[in-house]
Amino acid sequence: MASSSLLNPSTSLFQSPKPKLHRHPKISTHIYTLPKITASSSPPKLHENIREEARRHVKSHNFSAKYVPFNAPPDSVESYSLDEIVYRSRCGGLLDVKHDMEALKQFDGNYWKSLFDSRVGKTTWPYGSGVWSKKEWVLPEIDSDDIVSAFEGNSNLFWAERFGKQFLGMSDLWVKHCGISHTGSFKDLGMTVLVSQVNRLRKMKRPVVGVGCASTGDTSAALSAYCASAGIPSIVFLPADKISMAQLVQPIANGAFVLSIDTDFDGCMQLIREVTAELPIYLANSLNSLRLEGQKTAAIEILQQFDWEVPDWVIVPGGNLGNIYAFYKGFKMCYELGLVNKMPRLVCAQAANANPLYLHYKSGWNDFKPVKANTTFASAIQIGDPVSIDRAVFALQNCDGIVEEATEEELMDAMAQADSTGMFICPHTGVALTALFKLRNQGVIGPNDRTVVVSTAHGLKFTQSKIDYHSKNIPDMSCKFANPPVEVKADFGAVMDVLKGYLNKAPKV
Repeated sequence: MASSSLLNPSTSLFQSPKPKLHRHPKISTHIYTLPKITASSSPPKLHENIREEARRHVKSHNFSAKYVPFNAPPDSVESYSLDEIVYRSRCGGLLDVKHDMEALKQFDGNYWKSLFDSRVGKTTWPYGSGVWSKKEWVLPEIDSDDIVSAFEGNSNLFWAERFGKQFLGMSDLWVKHCGISHTGSFKDLGMTVLVSQVNRLRKMKRPVVGVGCASTGDTSAALSAYCASAGIPSIVFLPADKISMAQLVQPIANGAFVLSIDTDFDGCMQLIREVTAELPIYLANSLNSLRLEGQKTAAIEILQQFDWEVPDWVIVPGGNLGNIYAFYKGFKMCYELGLVNKMPRLVCAQAANANPLYLHYKSGWNDFKPVKANTTFASAIQIGDPVSIDRAVFALQNCDGIVEEATEEELMDAMAQADSTGMFICPHTGVALTALFKLRNQGVIGPNDRTVVVSTAHGLKFTQSKIDYHSKNIPDMSCKFANPPVEVKADFGAVMDVLKGYLNKAPKV
């Protein structure tokens, strides 16, 4: 987008309706006795670091996981070890990580809740991570010493009190800030799992010289950071001139080998798949189902933060569509293993300029057709041929899900409204909030429905779009919630006149 300065002196103030009373979330005081599944071979040693301490912990469980064809029929016998380098089933379909649910069911729901809760906020390796605090449900067989983690996850579940009351008449609206993470996006949750497995494979002398991805920004940032932490080469394919400078600089700073390619994300994705089929470079895109094992922990984390009460709705921005399935998978595991007694309804929100899932949904799930994605401020979801389309459809069909879309003006207005209440969100979250506005206006989501909007990246990665909006420098967009600075002379009288005019218009307490 074009650069600009915040020089437009015109401002608009908006009067909001009186908010309704808030229904505070319930706080449980249940305490469970925590069974142990690991034992220490010796007491802690003086000056021992957390990795050394973890090495002394002995496995005492029989949990396992493997790759299977996604949504395979019950009589399918095709499966692969997680230590194999495989991305597709024999018929060319997607793979999924399948856990030994019977082994996990040896422990009841209260056990798992207590175990997961006991690890929050601790430095014990690797359980201080929001992902690895659920290690038994993620990669149960990996050695803790092979894990590459920045203690990601454990992100803020923000009560959007003012935004919900002022703009939506809602009392129980929450925003899951997955972008408050090591590299500023939810992609960290999946990348810690994938890079940890690569670290394990390299230690096993498997033919992996590096890890590669196609990216619209955040995937490359997460991949390069975790690979740098582990000393593993990373290779990044980026679409030229289609991501923000903040996103571009992250893989560069982390030492990745960056290729800026004259195509869009779909073109980069095609190239990286061809390259990884010929060279010993491990594919890190969400085609790889390991990523989803980390991303699903955000769903479990939401339940933890609500003291294991299930929200009515969870709204997720969708581009390559792995994340909507990951949330479904996390909620589904909690349901099947007895931690909760129901599932939330999921909403996938797409930019109207890149909306193949929305069009598929509106057609009654008939004859999916990829689209040519047009430029959108929500650049990370500017994807017209999503890899995980089958996963997304499966998830939405099995939780009575909905798909909505947001125009460029709608998503930018929603982002500005959210920011005006103290948030600082990315355009992709603006897409999800637009879906919420539409479903509230249709009466689908009620005023007292507990609703969680997933924020996928930090707003600081998208400052240029915010500058353009508040400068009213976006063609064919009214930018009605713009708040540019007011130019004033360095004179006491002039400053007083401006301030009095502002205060006379300000909402009264």
